[in-house]
Amino acid sequence: MAAPKPIERVTLPVQIADRLRADILAGVYPGGVQLLETELAQTFSVSRGPLREAMQRLVQEGLLRSAPHRGIFVMEVDEADLLDVYFVRETLETAALRKIHSEGRQESVADTLTTIADRMDRALKSGDTRAGGDLDFAFHRTLVDAADSERLSRTYATVQAETRLCLHRLMGGYRSSKDLAEEHFRLAKAIRSQDIGAIETELQQHLSNPARYLRKAGGTAFS
Repeated sequence: MAAPKPIERVTLPVQIADRLRADILAGVYPGGVQLLETELAQTFSVSRGPLREAMQRLVQEGLLRSAPHRGIFVMEVDEADLLDVYFVRETLETAALRKIHSEGRQESVADTLTTIADRMDRALKSGDTRAGGDLDFAFHRTLVDAADSERLSRTYATVQAETRLCLHRLMGGYRSSKDLAEEHFRLAKAIRSQDIGAIETELQQHLSNPARYLRKAGGTAFS
């Protein structure tokens, strides 16, 4: 039997980053606003060292930007950013799908994704759109993680953080369509098939929706 993995400690910078990330996505800090270390250190009751490390984590995630000789600012996003984020998501998820397909692991991956889609369906039918949204993100993160590429997963984690920022800034938060779960069931079903072309087409159609709805609704979209 393999030895159990040790439990990872959540360091103070990680805790601060989690809190700051949540506040940014909740709109506590609007796009373009400068974050001052002194004020944040007092707000969070922490020293500036771990706070600075936490802020650099969020710079790497694309939620903050560092302007030389000026400071740290909350990222501002527009429709071009949304389109670019989804372009990169499609590129990364397609790469994951091709690797999974080449290794013949479609069945097991599709099983896992179908289970997540089922939980999403039950959450949305019960009116829990927040859980449905979280499961949407979990579905795609699970898909990419299934490729067993640490670098791909690490890159995708950053893109998902930027996706959340775009959804909150441009659409006022996550919006789930009535057939969201059905879309994910179809994608899982396509992944189970042997036709990589059909899989990529289904993914492309799925990820094209947010930008299309944004343009149609003038700032309110489904994901």
